[in-house]
Amino acid sequence: MSTSTSKPFGGGRTGDRIVPKASGAKEKIPLSTHLIAGGVAGLAEALVCHPLDTIKVRMQLSRSRKAKGLKPLGFFATGRQIAARETPLGLYKGLGAVISGIVPKMAIRFASFEFYKGWLSDPDGRISPGSTFLSGLGAGATEAVAVVTPMEVVKIRLQAQQHSLADPLDIPRYRNAAHAVFTIVREEGIATLYRGVALTALRQATNQGVNFTAYQQFKKWALTYQPTYSEQGNLPSWQTMIIGLISGAMGPFSNAPIDTIKTRIQKASKVPGETSLSRFMTVTSDLFKNEGFSAFYKGITPRVLRVAPGQAIVFTVYERVKRIIDSAKSSSLGAEYDE
Repeated sequence: MSTSTSKPFGGGRTGDRIVPKASGAKEKIPLSTHLIAGGVAGLAEALVCHPLDTIKVRMQLSRSRKAKGLKPLGFFATGRQIAARETPLGLYKGLGAVISGIVPKMAIRFASFEFYKGWLSDPDGRISPGSTFLSGLGAGATEAVAVVTPMEVVKIRLQAQQHSLADPLDIPRYRNAAHAVFTIVREEGIATLYRGVALTALRQATNQGVNFTAYQQFKKWALTYQPTYSEQGNLPSWQTMIIGLISGAMGPFSNAPIDTIKTRIQKASKVPGETSLSRFMTVTSDLFKNEGFSAFYKGITPRVLRVAPGQAIVFTVYERVKRIIDSAKSSSLGAEYDE
């Protein structure tokens, strides 16, 4: 005979399970759930969307055609050129660096967001859109400093190499992510892995501030107008994907110039006597003087095509894995009461 109650979770860290209401109350999620669900979601995003990121980086770094008076290659042309010259696997250059940092990145993103959100919430658990935005800013800045900056320096160095993976004699400077880290630290110092950290933090902060605020608001509206799902506190995966797609597309337009300048800074080798400020000013002025204002938005198409579906995948997989974990915990805890 089962003696389990309507509250399958005991007290302590996980606490009683709170069924989310349309009023905005949320279920407390333990850190382990963030780690697992966020890691799986990030891995899924990386595997699907990395080629788009490689195309974006190549477009942001392109200078030769402009110098020759030729029109820069577009999104599809850049992708075709990479695949033709470097084989289709060239579109996945730098993937190792991304995968190695994706679990801590996503764990830190969702865990820190929930932490900041709890800190800024009212005593009854309600949180305003403004506080949600601040929580997203904090989460983005935290992940940028902890994981994203060194990961992106390595990723961009690998993506910038134009060598054919089909030719064994075409040996690149950086053979893989681990070799890139070793070479960069040996030749340029460990500080190089944090080159562009301020811009990366600014980009990630604005991205996640906009992303989380939009996602939470859209989800709240969807639950409010769908009482059936409101009682459960969860939306169907197809609705989560659409909401994630829309919210994910909003961030890149707000900080495209920051991302382009950051990419140029992180790709460049260290120059003796150069400071972060002088490097920023040099890259920014050179970009504007030689390539025009539109150059600050290079790669915006693949970036939106990369970030928007990426966030759709992340939120959809995250919500699904989180539900699976919650269900597994409910089943295992409920079984303990069965006689």
